Amino acid sequence: MRTSSDVKLAAVADAPPAPPEPTRRWRPHPLDLVAVVLAVVGAACALSGLLPRAETTATVQRILPLLLFLGTVIVLAELTAVAGVFDVLASRLAIAARGRWAALFLLCGGLATVTTLVLNLDTTAVLLTPVLLALARNLRVPAAPLAVTTVWLANTASLLLPVSNLTNLLAADRVGLTPLAYAERMALPQLAAVAVTMALLWYAWWRRERPVGGRFVAPARHVPADPVLHRTALAGCLLFVAGIVAGVEIGLASTVALALVLLGFVVRSPATLRPGLVPVRLLLFVTGLFLVVQTLGRHGLDDLVGNLLGTDGGALGALRAGGTGALLSNAVNNLPAYLAGESVLPAGDHTRLLALLIGTNVGPLAAPWASLATLLWFERCRAAGVRVPVTRFVVTSTVLAVTGTLAAVGALLLVS
Repeated sequence: MRTSSDVKLAAVADAPPAPPEPTRRWRPHPLDLVAVVLAVVGAACALSGLLPRAETTATVQRILPLLLFLGTVIVLAELTAVAGVFDVLASRLAIAARGRWAALFLLCGGLATVTTLVLNLDTTAVLLTPVLLALARNLRVPAAPLAVTTVWLANTASLLLPVSNLTNLLAADRVGLTPLAYAERMALPQLAAVAVTMALLWYAWWRRERPVGGRFVAPARHVPADPVLHRTALAGCLLFVAGIVAGVEIGLASTVALALVLLGFVVRSPATLRPGLVPVRLLLFVTGLFLVVQTLGRHGLDDLVGNLLGTDGGALGALRAGGTGALLSNAVNNLPAYLAGESVLPAGDHTRLLALLIGTNVGPLAAPWASLATLLWFERCRAAGVRVPVTRFVVTSTVLAVTGTLAAVGALLLVS
């Protein structure tokens, strides 16, 4: 006698085999295509002579330390995330907020501001972005407000100190200001830029995503799966931060820190190490970008920048300089935008030079290539599987670029 279960088994056995799942075809990410095109065009500019050999060599020598920093710091961030360092930090940040959404907003914004001021904007983009993304995951809240916090403040909070941004180092040297004198000159513009950023962050992102009653359930303190690996990765991050604070060249600091973390993974989790950790796309993108922009500078870009900046002095000249910096940063990248503007402004025109700097620091937000920090932020979000609404991000970032630049340039004019 056959039971009902026997009948079900027989039916399953007689059923036709399930069709095989369709194989997913690999499709390149749009930024992969952009990176390859830029690298090919940049190489063509160098090989064809559009960019003379001497300038090609100088450009490559200049960006090699930058590429070393980019490659090592991104791998460092990836391995640090695997070791659970960001999850631990995120849980402690949530606990400190005591379940209050507004308090969490202030803590996240304050942390991003201090990290950018004391260290630099790229450190904020690389190391702090995963912390806040892990926090959103642990709290089960939308990640977009926390993600936007890091990229906005990484750019707009990078005015105060020369070490906060590579463009600041160039500007401080150009105008001949000591670090203290530079900080005194940029203190009010920095305050204005951060104030505008925090206000727009709250109303455009945090307020719209706040939980019911403005409260959330704080998670328990995160315990890493491998405490030894966690402590090794944490030591590597602290070593990196200490190196930057001590004035060590950023590429050297990130390389030494990565070497320590790699050693820990070789011993504790060698299977984690794979070639895919190396950000080839980003390295190609940056190399091609610099070669192409350098070539464009020789063939009309410098003249265009000169026309955009004009010869006006006073408030109008400062506003044109700030607007030009922001516009060119989103068109190409903030570093070549600043260099192009600096090359056509007189060295003694401190107000317009610093206004140009404000535009290239506060303005590069709407386009993913506008600043190195924005590029790094996109990489961190992509690695974490976080999608930020593109249209909303571009619109609100454009509003911030305009209002933040105007506010900071206006503050600069008050202290000039």
